[in-house]
Amino acid sequence: MSTSQTTTAATDAPGTIGEVLDAHAPEAAGEAVAAGGGSDHRTTPRSEAFRAFIASGWGPRPAEDLRPAEVAPFAARRRQALSALFPGEVLVVPAGPLVRRSNDTDYRFRPHSAFAHLTGLGTDREADAVLVLHPRDEGHEAVLYVRPQAGRDTEEFYADARYGELWVGPRESLAALAAQTGLVCHDVADLAGEVTAGLGDAKGLRLVPDADPAVTAAVTPLRGEVAEGADDEFVTALSELRLVKDTWEVEQLRQAVAASARGFEEIVRALPRAVGHPRGERVVEAVFDGTARVEGNAVGYETISAAGDHACTLHWIRNDGAVTPGQLLLVDAGVEVDSLYTADITRTLPVDGTFTEPQRRVYQAVLDAAEAAFAVARPGVKFREVHEAAMAVVADRLAAWGMLPVDAATSLEQDGQFHRRWMPHGTSHHLGLDVHDCAQARKEMYLDAELREGMVFTIEPGIYVKTEDELAPQELRGIGVRIEDDVLVTADGVENLSAALPRTPEAVEAWMASLR
Repeated sequence: MSTSQTTTAATDAPGTIGEVLDAHAPEAAGEAVAAGGGSDHRTTPRSEAFRAFIASGWGPRPAEDLRPAEVAPFAARRRQALSALFPGEVLVVPAGPLVRRSNDTDYRFRPHSAFAHLTGLGTDREADAVLVLHPRDEGHEAVLYVRPQAGRDTEEFYADARYGELWVGPRESLAALAAQTGLVCHDVADLAGEVTAGLGDAKGLRLVPDADPAVTAAVTPLRGEVAEGADDEFVTALSELRLVKDTWEVEQLRQAVAASARGFEEIVRALPRAVGHPRGERVVEAVFDGTARVEGNAVGYETISAAGDHACTLHWIRNDGAVTPGQLLLVDAGVEVDSLYTADITRTLPVDGTFTEPQRRVYQAVLDAAEAAFAVARPGVKFREVHEAAMAVVADRLAAWGMLPVDAATSLEQDGQFHRRWMPHGTSHHLGLDVHDCAQARKEMYLDAELREGMVFTIEPGIYVKTEDELAPQELRGIGVRIEDDVLVTADGVENLSAALPRTPEAVEAWMASLR
């Protein structure tokens, strides 16, 4: 996937510390739901007899997993690295709240990526949790604040549709979370008091302000005077902490890529069904997204399923068009595994299994651009040089097809860039917990930085010629091609993590034929 995407979560943010703590209190939550939020069409039994009855007759809960998670030592090292950057300061990283989809339904929860990175908690763990690094003489003590497991004698257990065990399943105990993560775990109701107590000797407090509006509302009055840009620096540091992946992260990305490759295989098998459906693009989307849910946590971003001219819209996610023989189908998709690491792969497929000559001409140009990027990518090369290598090929081919107002060399100059009409996005972006990982990193740590062993990024050149583009040869109009692979920087070069998916036109045709 090429350019940045931003999602704004619409949440209800309490305005005072008291409201924040009330919002986290099981009794208050139960009362609010039991009362139906002011509506009289929802009723919950309120008698003492019912309360006693529903709390009785339960056997022991299933045994909890008290084994340390495989990721725990890696997450601990990440926290140590963060601690060293901000000695003496309180550091607050919220997981985030549940986000309302509509009325009284919420989106499936996904924690903030910085929280997942520092705790190792993936899937839907844990809404409303907050990681706080409290300064100590020797660095920091990390404490995870979470909603505790509610007893079966509480109203939350049966009446709270948002958090209650009968509604959404049991939460893990503080002891289980502590054993799995290696973190000290406290009730989130203690958050404000413990942060206040720890601020006396601290140099200051930094937080991720947009992660959880309620936590921001609770913490802000405690902080006193804050240096300008302090939180921005903190967010930047959290992003840059993920620029180089550890071995556990690389393995998660390998799993995400492998699951995504299987999703692409299912797409090819489903193409006959997609061709026969008025919303064939959505058939393709559903096949891949179903694979993502079965094999992982979800998709890492909205799947792009773009046939024909739709492929020339970079972020086409409406996916409501037909899939017609003779067209190309561009699919940009990635499986997010349970750890929340995602793949990001694009393949452009001839719907009927064979490229036409004009399609092959554009496809080969994009492939050559990708190969040029691969050829230069290695430790010590600047990130931007990968893009420049791909652009040199794109400009050369567009000039040869008579589409540029100048020669290729002139177009590549800073005052030219005419070729960018047909490839407006970048060739690469970092990949990890976010599809556009490390997006808050400083320019000198990203575009202008040298590649280092352990970095993972995409190589994804493309050429997009819209149907109504009168500057292009008639036979190329309506053709959009992107080829995207996920790349690991090694000690002496790069490894194409997604190489199992065919890339050359001949290999694509043979692969499709073998699956149909």
